[in-house]
Amino acid sequence: MKKLTIIVPAYNEEKNVQPFYTETIKYLDNPNYDYEILYVNDGSKDQTIQEIKKLKELDKRVSFISLSRNFGKESAMHAGLEHSKDSDAVIFIDCDLQQPPFLIPEMIKSYEEGYKIVYTKGRSRKGEPKLRTFFANLYYKFYNSYTEQPLDNGAKDFQLLDKQVVEAYLSIKDNYRFMKGIFSWVGYKRKCLEYDFIPRKYGKSTWSFKSLFKYGFNGMNQFSNVMMILPVISLFLGLILLAANIVLLITNIFVLSEFLIVLSINLLWIMVSFLFYGLFYLTYGLRRQILNRPIYLIDEDSKDYND
Repeated sequence: MKKLTIIVPAYNEEKNVQPFYTETIKYLDNPNYDYEILYVNDGSKDQTIQEIKKLKELDKRVSFISLSRNFGKESAMHAGLEHSKDSDAVIFIDCDLQQPPFLIPEMIKSYEEGYKIVYTKGRSRKGEPKLRTFFANLYYKFYNSYTEQPLDNGAKDFQLLDKQVVEAYLSIKDNYRFMKGIFSWVGYKRKCLEYDFIPRKYGKSTWSFKSLFKYGFNGMNQFSNVMMILPVISLFLGLILLAANIVLLITNIFVLSEFLIVLSINLLWIMVSFLFYGLFYLTYGLRRQILNRPIYLIDEDSKDYND
């Protein structure tokens, strides 16, 4: 019998823990698999861990890891993988029921057909906030233009991974973790399943625009060369302004020429500021990598409570 672990990152999801469990266990009926539902409490500030412990008392298939603080979803997912190394396969799925558990049997069927990564994506972005849709589409367009391993627009973290893929992921020592980029980079035979947008039933998303921007920027920085566009833009603008100044100097239009000189200085200052920001960001990223601090720290582990 194969072991399959359902990894469920949870941050401030006290109202969703029980409904998620009730819905998910409906689809864990394959007799060829020994299931485990592993909740990863990512430093929640509400009663999430208490709700998980209640389930643990009712169902021995439920286990949990509780992190010492909020490290972020990527770190929570990493923790789940490290604690599932003995599983034949794992499935990532969010606790908010926006990712449908009814796809689990189909994911397992695809896995048995030989696919080592079975990932999911939204059939469309209908129902999502329009502003988020705009920036998401723009992000994927830029990302895929500057990387060797493109991502599907709308691809989700909800996916099944074979043990070999998990081992490949854990062998990567990058301190910054952009899961979608890593699982695209490692290769392996994969299949995509699509589903329609599902709104949250309880609570609200903890992903702010700021956190999404930082998440996307880290992904760009880790797997693409998009940052190289900044010096190219700077050079292009500099050449245009230089040519304009030369033309105005020749035609003796001094007032406009002086204006363009000042504009050139201002644009140069802006571009230098952007370049220095990028330089310092990369420098601090390298420092974080060299320091090699733990990606997460555990406060509680359900294994400590097992008889």
